[in-house]
Amino acid sequence: MLPYKVDRIKGIYQKTNNLTHITSQNLEEINDSLKSASPHEIIAWALARAKKPIITTNFGPYSASLLHALVQQAPNVEVLWVDTGYNTPQTYRYAFNLIEQLQLNIHTYVPLQSVAYRNITLGVPSVDDPKHKIFTEQVKLEPFRRAMKIHEPDVWFTNLRKGQTTHRDSIDVVSINKDGILKVCPFYNYSDEDIEAYLTAYSLPNETKYYDPTKQLANRECGIHL
Repeated sequence: MLPYKVDRIKGIYQKTNNLTHITSQNLEEINDSLKSASPHEIIAWALARAKKPIITTNFGPYSASLLHALVQQAPNVEVLWVDTGYNTPQTYRYAFNLIEQLQLNIHTYVPLQSVAYRNITLGVPSVDDPKHKIFTEQVKLEPFRRAMKIHEPDVWFTNLRKGQTTHRDSIDVVSINKDGILKVCPFYNYSDEDIEAYLTAYSLPNETKYYDPTKQLANRECGIHL
């Protein structure tokens, strides 16, 4: 684990000691205080305020970074994986290896319809096809809402980073989603090179052969984070 010392960051660490004090009004101050914090410090800050933290992962590229950083401090944190059924063989092998290596407390959620059923009824519509909205609802959004309803988190760790999409550029390290859940992105200010250095430092694997049929473009949102 990287060394971290939460009490070196004053101000908001001391003033905001639970989630009831975090509002849209003081988010700017919180993010300003976390601007120079390491991922481990950000995680410690959030865990100190969380009652029911979760982390979501798609086991896409660089997923090992946040999973590793979080389980160092919260080994039993609930890890939610929405498996669309369209992942590459490489992604599945990567996922199973990480689950075993990091001893993840994994909870997998899949669509209500099988891929075979959808191949006949919808196929994989292009992003300009009106049916793509139905497709995304089936394979990603409905399983995600089901998972969140079951786990009822108050803090949600995710590996979003600045520079990935226009929307992600607007959220910062800490934000509050429409359901009032505190969304925390410990690696938000990390570049690809920074993440690669983290993976190398901890001998963590990576896998870049990843496919998300709801996005089809790297800079497109599927809807979960909107």
